[in-house]
Amino acid sequence: MRRFAAAAALHGGLYAAAFLALLALLRRPVLAAGAVLALHGLVLIVSSAKQRVLREPLVFADLGLFTQALRHPRLYLPYLGLGRAALASAALAGVLAAALWLEDAAAVPQVAWWALTGAGLALLASGTWLGRGSVSLDPVTDVRRLGLLSTLWLYWLAERGSPQKTWSDPGSPGWPAIVAPRGVGPDLVVVQSESFFDPRRLYPGVAADVLAPYDALCAQGESGRLAVPVWGAYTMRTEFAFLSGIAPARLGVHRFNPYRRFARAGVATLASHLREHGYRTLCIHPYPGSFFGRDRIFPRLGFERFLDIEAFAAAPRSGPYVADGAVTAKILEALRESGGPPSLVFVITMENHGPLHLERAGEQDARRLYREPPPRGLEDLTVYLRHLQNAGRMLTGLAAELARREGVLCFYGDHVPGMPRVYAALGYEDSRTDYLLWRSGGGAPRRADLAVEALGLRLLEVAGLATPRA
Repeated sequence: MRRFAAAAALHGGLYAAAFLALLALLRRPVLAAGAVLALHGLVLIVSSAKQRVLREPLVFADLGLFTQALRHPRLYLPYLGLGRAALASAALAGVLAAALWLEDAAAVPQVAWWALTGAGLALLASGTWLGRGSVSLDPVTDVRRLGLLSTLWLYWLAERGSPQKTWSDPGSPGWPAIVAPRGVGPDLVVVQSESFFDPRRLYPGVAADVLAPYDALCAQGESGRLAVPVWGAYTMRTEFAFLSGIAPARLGVHRFNPYRRFARAGVATLASHLREHGYRTLCIHPYPGSFFGRDRIFPRLGFERFLDIEAFAAAPRSGPYVADGAVTAKILEALRESGGPPSLVFVITMENHGPLHLERAGEQDARRLYREPPPRGLEDLTVYLRHLQNAGRMLTGLAAELARREGVLCFYGDHVPGMPRVYAALGYEDSRTDYLLWRSGGGAPRRADLAVEALGLRLLEVAGLATPRA
């Protein structure tokens, strides 16, 4: 009952606040009320689309990505769907047209204005008081129990009231001491490969050799499944967990977008730890550096240099994004020009990024990539496999270069690819990706499943820079 009362009060208060804001702007009560309803409908449509594709409803941190959706519409709008977008646009346009035609601007009586303002504030205050401490930070659970608007409001309050904890706080984990002399150690290449996972456990009809380079390196190193905090998107959550070593659950409300506030003050990371030890630290990402604010945040996370899309002006593409082959060439160039101290090269690829359903697969792709073609309508998987083979070629090129020097390769996926129709048709529910740790000279194969926040520490152990845990 407390949750029901909180949800009812918060919905009423938020409706009143939105209505009053629009009424002050438009001075048309019917238009303001209709616009509130239409905007709420748009929010519900967007949240439903996100739930369908990413298995998570809209959260408050998503609202900060609105400008990114406008600057990079291909990454967002296709998941909403043209029909839904057209419906929402038509509803807003219809409300505006009807209200402007039928309703004249009018002064609102002061008594009514202040009465509604007081009622709205009272509802917001009481709903906030009743709802305090009621969110679990599991968006699916919270939206089911409290409703979408209430959850958005309470997450916003939680974000504003949440301290930005750092590694220096009591109880925070820390990186282990480097056991090698300063400035001594192997080159480290870390590739966060877009949407990388082993699709042969999704569909057994995938050709056995589709990841032959990956299999070959797994036979000489460590590999396994990787627990990541996301499904189908939100690269920055996995990325920050790897770099910081902080489990997403420890971030509280900042888990939904750690780059939004938490990381802006600077956080100790694998990069800053190695930089203090004398490593050169470089990030390569073939996309605009402003995406997720990486160009501003990564220097505070310990990276000396950040190469974004401007470094790939003439690079070949595979599909709409810079090809993994071009990124491989840039990594090799960085390794060969470094000289002196060892390097940490952290790479965030883009080739496998969706929406995959906007690309087309040919019959020759199906013959080459499957032992047994999947059911019709699952062409997204074929497109994904085509790009995945290029990720395998990246592995081959990097391993060949690192074999000529002392080096360690870490390769992992940030999340499974966004293929909702494929997962629904094949009944697939495993959100884990895959990882590989390989050192020049090879070694005995080892299988171990990890959480992504533990992978950086394991990299240091494989590189001989940290004492292995018992």
